[in-house]
Amino acid sequence: MISERLQNIILKELNLNSFDFKDETTANQVPGWDSFNHINVILAIEKDYNIHFKGLEILKVKNIGELQKLIDTKLQN
Repeated sequence: MISERLQNIILKELNLNSFDFKDETTANQVPGWDSFNHINVILAIEKDYNIHFKGLEILKVKNIGELQKLIDTKLQN
């Protein structure tokens, strides 16, 4: 399940008022989430959660649900 915190970060970075995020949602399904904004979204997540992703970790993420799991894992360490 996608946290409200993560949803809000993505919405803010993509200048969206709302979007119905599901675990299976992929970046290309979200309006405005292109390769340039992908970097902005990831950097905003790192800043907000005070975590750091490795490049390979991000490349392995296939959807929003996996991104949430990665964030949760980082917060536990």
